[in-house]
Amino acid sequence: MPTTPTERLREIVETRVHDPEAITRAAAERVRATSPVGEHGKAMIIAADHPARGALRAGARPMAMADRADLLDRLCAALARPGVTGVLGTADILEDLLLLGALDGKAVFGSMNRGGLSGASWEIDDRFTGYDTAGVRDMGFDGGKMLLRLDYTDDRTPGTFEACARAVDELNAARLMAMVEPFISHRTDGVVKNDLSPDAVTRSVAIASGIGRTSAYTWLKVPVVDEMERVLAASTLPALLLGGELSADPEATYARWGAALKLPTVKGLTVGRSLLYPADDDVVGAVDTAVGLL
Repeated sequence: MPTTPTERLREIVETRVHDPEAITRAAAERVRATSPVGEHGKAMIIAADHPARGALRAGARPMAMADRADLLDRLCAALARPGVTGVLGTADILEDLLLLGALDGKAVFGSMNRGGLSGASWEIDDRFTGYDTAGVRDMGFDGGKMLLRLDYTDDRTPGTFEACARAVDELNAARLMAMVEPFISHRTDGVVKNDLSPDAVTRSVAIASGIGRTSAYTWLKVPVVDEMERVLAASTLPALLLGGELSADPEATYARWGAALKLPTVKGLTVGRSLLYPADDDVVGAVDTAVGLL
């Protein structure tokens, strides 16, 4: 594997120009994970699907995720750490990682609906512009993730809701994980905000658990909020904790993650910017701390 971000970027571009079929070969030859959880029985999944929705900010850096060479360098560092079990991303990022040989032995999840662009007037109408079930299956990946934001005052919500239900059906039929990330959302001064109160998150968990004609392969991806025991009592579906925005107090964040990880339905973490762009830029240290919580 090339050793510097610039060398990695150059090799990827040359391969995409001269041998694009290398992506298909790399997917076919990839060593697949035997389980979505690691030896410790918990998943540690690195999320990197933000750029496709135009969400490039990490903390105080508004365009942090816009530098692809730097992002891939951080991802490779994170995926190489013991205890990291998987990655979540869009096709462009996952294929870059395939070409770099960074996905062997990892559970891989394709991000499906990225059409609800950050800040757009139609943001709640979150179209499926990324992976579909056939694409996830053909690449030999382990599942697909969808964002389900429910705005009770926006009549574009039902379209996204119905599209997520169809995706849940298709993924379950293919025996692939359907990872659903639900929120109750609303607009404040024209900006979509997720309601992170315990009651709202509990309601979103209950709604997401019931979509589709079967839930056999459905998992939830939920934020860590107050009263997590009560929140997750609303479902028996396996749950992954999401990291969310960068915290000004990472130690407090780790403590909240650690407490939530003790709940019976919680099967691990799915974290992106909090680990890839920590305040001190020590990706390895942040990932190792998170893995230690498992």
